[in-house]
Amino acid sequence: MKKYGFVGLGLIGGSLARALKASDPECKIIAYNRSRASLDEAVKDGVVDEPLNEIGEGFKECDVVFLCLPVIKNTELLSDMSKFIGKDTILTDVGSVKGGIMNAAENAGLKDNFVGGHPMAGSERTGYIASNKDLYKNAYYIITPFEEGDKKAEVLKDIALSVGAIPIIMDADKHDRIVAGISHIPHLAAAALVELVKNNDFEDGSMKRVAAGGFKDITRIASSSPEMWKEICLSNELNISEYLGDLIDRLILIREKVDECDGAFIADLFDDAGTYRNSFNTLSAGPIKDSHKFTIEIKDEPGAIASIAIILAVSGINLKNIGIQHNREYIGGDLTVGFWDPESKEKAAEILKNKGYTLHGI
Repeated sequence: MKKYGFVGLGLIGGSLARALKASDPECKIIAYNRSRASLDEAVKDGVVDEPLNEIGEGFKECDVVFLCLPVIKNTELLSDMSKFIGKDTILTDVGSVKGGIMNAAENAGLKDNFVGGHPMAGSERTGYIASNKDLYKNAYYIITPFEEGDKKAEVLKDIALSVGAIPIIMDADKHDRIVAGISHIPHLAAAALVELVKNNDFEDGSMKRVAAGGFKDITRIASSSPEMWKEICLSNELNISEYLGDLIDRLILIREKVDECDGAFIADLFDDAGTYRNSFNTLSAGPIKDSHKFTIEIKDEPGAIASIAIILAVSGINLKNIGIQHNREYIGGDLTVGFWDPESKEKAAEILKNKGYTLHGI
């Protein structure tokens, strides 16, 4: 029987606990969470076997303990955890920056216990209430050991596989450079684009009014948790700063070419970027999640929207949101429908296509 410990039972920790329990109902899970209500709910769900009132000796007999707090808080907790785990306990985390916590683990004398982890999954929803046992399916689970051949990394690899994730073992520094480029910079860029529109909007707010379509899609991640992203940026500042410098240099060059009306450069820019983007692997989840939505062409007649809602409701599909698409530049369809997960999206698309609807953005 495996015994797992969790410090933090929000979306990430709660989903991992659910997935472990689903893959091995005989395992035992103990957990501490700041919100007692969420902890009680997890016990009621049969996910947590033993709730803890504090971070302490209760973790002593665990095989693996997962630190599922924000990045900086996980790092700060390490010195205390050294007193609360057994000699053979594997200690890991789920944070999206690895260099700082790896250094902290070594300084805390936990090199023999600690192995870094980063399940690259998430949701716009937060807290235990949003947790889902299938959150990690087909998501990359990055594992960062101190050295090659680390047996702790193999244990974490097996755990990742058991919850349906795709484990990848790599160096912590390499991980932090990768996520700076493909996740941290895009989040900052999205926030900057939104600020650009905010600071240049007209008094009547007309710029915001028509800022839908492609603009709303590419800036969706600007709505992410401010507190979480503050901690991420402060934990990976060197890589982020370097890439921001590269991005700024690139934008300066693009501005010069626009000023010069250099059409050949602009065409090559989009051609090169499009070719590279189209080569991305779309079979596995990355750090920036799909919004699970598509658009539908509907007739301009009474009841058109209600008909779609009824069709999906009868089929047991829960809509996350639904709305008229006024700005359809780059996006086909009149009605946008969003779902909580990819399975619901795929099922809805199949049903609506069979009903004769034309869909875009599937």
